[in-house]
Amino acid sequence: MKSGIGAPKAKLQELTRSSDRISFLYIEHALIERKDSAVLVIDSRGTVAIPVAMISVLMLGPGTDVTHRAMELMGSSGASVVWVGEYGVRQYAHGRALTHSSALLESQAKLVSNVRSRVAVARKMYQLRFPSEDVSKLTMQELRGKEGARVRRVYRLNAQRTGVEWSKREYNPDDFDSSTPINQALTAAHQALYGLSYSVIVALGISPGLGFVHTGHDLSFVYDFADLYKADYSIPVAFDVVAKSEADIGTRARLAMRDKFKDGKLIAKMVKDLKFLFGMETDVNLDIINLWDDKEELKKFGVQYHEKEEFE
Repeated sequence: MKSGIGAPKAKLQELTRSSDRISFLYIEHALIERKDSAVLVIDSRGTVAIPVAMISVLMLGPGTDVTHRAMELMGSSGASVVWVGEYGVRQYAHGRALTHSSALLESQAKLVSNVRSRVAVARKMYQLRFPSEDVSKLTMQELRGKEGARVRRVYRLNAQRTGVEWSKREYNPDDFDSSTPINQALTAAHQALYGLSYSVIVALGISPGLGFVHTGHDLSFVYDFADLYKADYSIPVAFDVVAKSEADIGTRARLAMRDKFKDGKLIAKMVKDLKFLFGMETDVNLDIINLWDDKEELKKFGVQYHEKEEFE
């Protein structure tokens, strides 16, 4: 039996801005269907309707079945959909960006393709970590050393604050349970942060793979970007989770990160920081396309041009 047509596709101008959306939802062992402008999440506990235009990213874990119409709605609503493995430690695919503008992507590609501008953006990233210091003259090696010392200090201070035993960061991405409780919590919390970072990056049409510090991986820029926020979000959350209990660490870490994100302030900061890193002062136009010209300004799209145009 054919289902109803449901609500019409939303126009880009009608979609909720990326900075105003709920951060992410993680769903596993459930069926996802569509009803009008919402998706229904159905599992053994019941059914919940989710207005997808308010969601930044949906993380679909193991045991998730999703209908074609649900994916159609999520795609047209600009919700990023990320298929992940157990505990969120793998990312397999994503949906289309919220913005249809390539302005930030072009800026990113230009900046990462020149050594001088690439180092300048990397310094901006480190400047965000050290707002009271001038890092403009430091080399990449000096910046990495400075950041390493900062992160070690963050781990040590959180261990002292919570009483959780800490030695070093180590984990096996293929065996979550083989790590210590705190390393399990850090893995789960970092992955939630990666998911949120990924959703904001792709929602603004930026490439996840063109990193300025990390390189050679299709998520290089996600790792670059998420590193800006670990000290304030995923690291303290992981220590808090383990301090309370060592049971069900993966789920509790993700839920704690969700609670940490729910006021939307981090998403707004991420959008602001991305524009700062790429030198974009104004909002990106959501629905614009032009034709490039090597001699003149951008040409209007949707116009049929003729050879005689060149001689008039």
